[in-house]
Amino acid sequence: MDLEGMKVLIELLAPVGSQDALVAAVESGANAIYLAGRMFGARAYADNFDEAGLRDAIRFAHMRNVLINVTVNTMVDDQEFKELAQYLRFLYEAGADAILVQDLGVVKLAREIIPNMPLHASTQMTVHNLEGVRVLQDLGFTRVVLAREVSMEDIRYICANSEIEIEVFIHGALCVCYSGQCLMSSIIGGRSGNRGRCAQPCRLPYTLVDSEGNDVLENADAGNYLLSPRDMNTLDLLPELIEAGVTSLKIEGRMKRPEYVATVVDTYRRGIDSYLLSKADFTIAENDQKNLAQIFNRDFTSAYLKGKPGRFMMSDRRPNNRGVLLGRVLSYKAATQEVIIKLNEELHINDIVDFWVKVGGRVNATIRSMLVNGVSVLQAAPNDEVTIVIPSAVRDHDRVFKVFDAQMMERARAFFNTGAPVRRIMADIKVSSEIGKPFVVEIKDQDGYIGVGKTDFIAEQARKRPLTEEGIRKQIERLGTTVFSLENLTCEITGDVMVPISEINEARRRAVEMIERARLEKFTRLPLEIVEAAPLKKQVKMSRQSRMTKPELLVSVDTLAKAKNALEHGADWILFGGESYNHEVISVKQYRQAYDMVRSYHKKISFNTPRILKQWQVKSFNKLLQAFQEFIPDEICVHNLSQIRMVKAKVDTKIHADFSMNVYNNLSIEFLKELGVSGVTLSPECNFAQVESIVRRSVLPTECIVHGNLELMVSEYCAMGSFLGDLDKGTCTQPCTKAQYWFKDRKNEKFPLVTDQFCRMHVLNGKELSMYPHVHKFGQIGVNRIRIEAKYFDVKRIAVVTNLYKEFLALGEDHPLIADDKIKTIENDQITRGHYFRGVL
Repeated sequence: MDLEGMKVLIELLAPVGSQDALVAAVESGANAIYLAGRMFGARAYADNFDEAGLRDAIRFAHMRNVLINVTVNTMVDDQEFKELAQYLRFLYEAGADAILVQDLGVVKLAREIIPNMPLHASTQMTVHNLEGVRVLQDLGFTRVVLAREVSMEDIRYICANSEIEIEVFIHGALCVCYSGQCLMSSIIGGRSGNRGRCAQPCRLPYTLVDSEGNDVLENADAGNYLLSPRDMNTLDLLPELIEAGVTSLKIEGRMKRPEYVATVVDTYRRGIDSYLLSKADFTIAENDQKNLAQIFNRDFTSAYLKGKPGRFMMSDRRPNNRGVLLGRVLSYKAATQEVIIKLNEELHINDIVDFWVKVGGRVNATIRSMLVNGVSVLQAAPNDEVTIVIPSAVRDHDRVFKVFDAQMMERARAFFNTGAPVRRIMADIKVSSEIGKPFVVEIKDQDGYIGVGKTDFIAEQARKRPLTEEGIRKQIERLGTTVFSLENLTCEITGDVMVPISEINEARRRAVEMIERARLEKFTRLPLEIVEAAPLKKQVKMSRQSRMTKPELLVSVDTLAKAKNALEHGADWILFGGESYNHEVISVKQYRQAYDMVRSYHKKISFNTPRILKQWQVKSFNKLLQAFQEFIPDEICVHNLSQIRMVKAKVDTKIHADFSMNVYNNLSIEFLKELGVSGVTLSPECNFAQVESIVRRSVLPTECIVHGNLELMVSEYCAMGSFLGDLDKGTCTQPCTKAQYWFKDRKNEKFPLVTDQFCRMHVLNGKELSMYPHVHKFGQIGVNRIRIEAKYFDVKRIAVVTNLYKEFLALGEDHPLIADDKIKTIENDQITRGHYFRGVL
């Protein structure tokens, strides 16, 4: 088998957040790396690279046949596009091999100004079915990073039925929410994951409580980190992933230290090569899994590749690195602070250990000295009883974990801190010298590239010490920090020749310089034709009076009773269906009944679609669309690119792009219009100034959500099913249908949990978005429609809220509750204005 050829087909993609991590990734065997500049990357808190650093990184990688993909995968504000255009041109000219994108506005801009730059769809685009992949393929993308929730079966199906490259995550941290669909960090702390600044609220403790506030897991075998997933590990599944047809195997970890990058990349490199060399002999060494656990783990999972693991996907007892179980405490002497540990693993000086104390959390200690049988030792073996001094009390039988292995870290550092290449390119060198001619060095590397260096000096007759092969080899072998290593040397010396050593070195330097240029040549692009991006639509200059409009009022519901109450109290539009917050299937018959009801009120209806449409749902979704042909709604509300195409193919009606498509700028709106979309809901992360700016330029009607408990997360993971419903045993007992549950955080804020008919969990904001006193402003700036998210409301609450908004729309600032400053009489301390007056980072 051609191992080198297969490596090209199966790419190992490594994360890089610093210069050391770059060297670690390349030297430990990555075929490609992904990194970010100082702007527009989804890991804004990594060190990342300035422009000079990016150029150097690209050159360093390309010299070694390693590709560089740059993340430009955040949402972008209209005011940032000028700077983004300059950045994209820089990336093209600097030689980046591809850019990863999330924002459709960035896609539009990139296609206009750098049309030859390969585009990769970031996992932030939430692509999770074949139709979504095909849409991106037709839009000119060269690669799609699938959502981490896609199963092995679906990966295999997608790869077999598409022509685009498929990239999947194989190792590292998991998001509990579908990537690109999380508002939790944003709503809680103003730090938007969609803008690259996630504060990781999923790693905080939560209590699962019932309607009485009782901790329903108090007596269960469960921790408090109920939203914190384990780390992904697919080392054992490499054969299946390779055979499935995946192009790129991606490691997560741009925030991780370079030792982590080196260890994980090296381990997977050897695993991939082992399988490609001999499928029958593929094995994973126990030490490889141990090293992966030692370098960083929250315990491991294969996520959804092989089904829903329930509670066994969660690191509910610890949200950070747990290390490797080292042993247990045999005894502790408080007077001397000495502890005796019975070891399961080796222990060395400078290792760091954590004691998981039954009462009081954990105790951390760095091993500076230790005794075995009373004798001071530098290392201890499994089954030894070792004595160390620790800073705080522990108890007998407490577990001890090694969270830092000093020797392993030193081995990992050898990949990047020696100053010399680890993976060298073998080269044959031919030297020729003859009196009266220049001294010539010709280098031919293992890939067939050639470099030739000649001296300006003309070789002379030697008077004392003529050149010898031994003397030439001594100089030629000095390839130093270059990437090349001498394999074979051929010397052709005619006569007793004299050439100064400095001239030999100069010829060698020139040959190396030439072969380096030759190796980089294949990565060069044609000069960028300067194409100015199409300007944003100009803001329409008109007086506030002429801009003013009366927005229509839409109410989003999931039952017929809720729709009826909304209509009776003034709704102009009903958004019906999609996910049910009652865990009940919404049938074709119910859609038809909702349609007839709305028509009887002479109002308009939009049919909602599922926010997530996995491959197993596609067939029934198409049947639903087919049924809609008999009672065509005024519009269909979609949540991702796949649904746009599927709706267009089945139903001749308007298509509305919902907030889950992260519409944050006008270029996104223009792009969606080109795809056939007729209206958009703006991202809830826009502030009022952004909304006004977007609306003034928008080429499509706009909608804003003004009221309700916003969805903060949508997840394949269900806390109720996992910890109360025995989901891990294969069949969930569906506790979510028997009671209502909330997550309660450290500040006693409660987040409602609902499950839909597809058994996905939705985490809602406990605070109710309310824009009662500001409704008139939406009309003043020209918003076409405002929306009440009412699925979580009961019918009485819907009646009250809908009626109030209808009144505020009719009376504006003249409404008595506003004019008399009595808004507080209809609001409580559990309301929020969302991002309208603060925005996001």
